[in-house]
Amino acid sequence: MPFLADLARMISQQGPVSWDAARQLAMSIATGGTVEANVDPIERMRLEQLARVADLHVGSTTGLVTSSSGTGVTVVPVTRGQWVQRSVDAYRPLFEGLAESLGRTPAGDAGEVTDDDPDAAVGALLGGMMQVLGPMMLGMAAGSMLGHLARRSFGQYDLPVPRSADELLLVVPTLDEFAAEWSLDGDELRLWVCLHEIAHHAVLRVPHVRARLEALLGEYVRGFRPDPSGLEDRLGAFDPTDPQGLAGIQSMLGDPEVLLGALRSPEQEAMLPRLEALVAAIAGYVDWVMDSVGERLIGGYGRITEAARRRRVVAAADDRFVGRLLGLELTQAGFDRGAAFIEGVVERAGTEGLDLLWRSERHLPTPAEVDAPGLWLARIEIDDPPTA
Repeated sequence: MPFLADLARMISQQGPVSWDAARQLAMSIATGGTVEANVDPIERMRLEQLARVADLHVGSTTGLVTSSSGTGVTVVPVTRGQWVQRSVDAYRPLFEGLAESLGRTPAGDAGEVTDDDPDAAVGALLGGMMQVLGPMMLGMAAGSMLGHLARRSFGQYDLPVPRSADELLLVVPTLDEFAAEWSLDGDELRLWVCLHEIAHHAVLRVPHVRARLEALLGEYVRGFRPDPSGLEDRLGAFDPTDPQGLAGIQSMLGDPEVLLGALRSPEQEAMLPRLEALVAAIAGYVDWVMDSVGERLIGGYGRITEAARRRRVVAAADDRFVGRLLGLELTQAGFDRGAAFIEGVVERAGTEGLDLLWRSERHLPTPAEVDAPGLWLARIEIDDPPTA
């Protein structure tokens, strides 16, 4: 099929993921296909004032430096489309790692296809098409994910993916819509979000925390294993002459795990508890920082917190898939787990014990320790005994 060869050459020029397709789809979803109004320049000054207050209180509560320069982070109010444009680079390594894992040839699939084995020939054809179309489909998956994140996110840490720059993206249209929906004060909500973003940024810019999280995320996305037979088996179950069958094919193509030929591997199952434990500890710590600071600064802190925490665990199917794909499926159970760990540390050792959490890579909790904070404290006391 000459057109497949031409398509393959075109797509291969962009590497393992078609980022042009990703950006176009992400922008279409984020903006709803409409032209977005520019953010009012006054919004930046408004947010900078609130961010300075949040930065000061987060730094004094955590003892962490919130920026590389030590002068604080830069707040960038953005539209949803601008969020997409500024977020592609943060997610690029994860999707290219996923492309690397899906590009591997499954063990046992190599071999010559003969004319007297039609099933193998069909499988080879479908497998070849998946290889040709894989970058485009990954680009579409990346674009869909980024577009839906742009529509939902308040800032840039709704998913705890580290960012390199000392800037915070705050999505003004989403903040305005949420404030109107819940009858919240706009400035109080913005200060709440500044606390959330700066607390995340302070933790994720700790070098060993960032390195551990990036390593675990990379290990997870590279752990998928291609399963070309999955698409073949699903296609074989549909009758192309049956209108209901065509609807089923459309539904199947909407299942990214089948479309990408990806299955979670035993290696992923084995390492996922480590990733989940670290993410739970980060989420629990950030919530503790916000509660410690926000109740003093924000009159409507309780109402905003209740509304925001309801929102983050009531996710649409598209948002849940993003979490499954990256190993960051944030559930209420995960948030509760992190909160219980932090509360357990503070109850037993006070804030002084909590200050040790991010001190070194050795101090990062294991999955068992997240569930039993006393175990973590016992290990930390052995590693770093108190000085006289």
